[in-house]
Amino acid sequence: MMAVRSRTMLGLIAVFVLAPVLAFVIMTALLLFGVSPQFVFLPGFFLKARFHFPNFVAVLSSGIAWWLVVVAVWVALRSALRGTHR
Repeated sequence: MMAVRSRTMLGLIAVFVLAPVLAFVIMTALLLFGVSPQFVFLPGFFLKARFHFPNFVAVLSSGIAWWLVVVAVWVALRSALRGTHR
């Protein structure tokens, strides 16, 4: 019972603490290594062009999109590794 709670707690920490930090690091690294801002902030550019939101909404939506990418990759890797250990 305790193992299930600790595993769930670690998963929540990974999704809500580590994944946003990793998304920020990925965005920063992409910009640092010369990727064009139009690619890094692509979801925000689409949102801003369509609905004419302010810049902070575009940047926030891009951060959320990268966060979802990190979570999706993490879930896929976790399920792939869990499948190999069974």
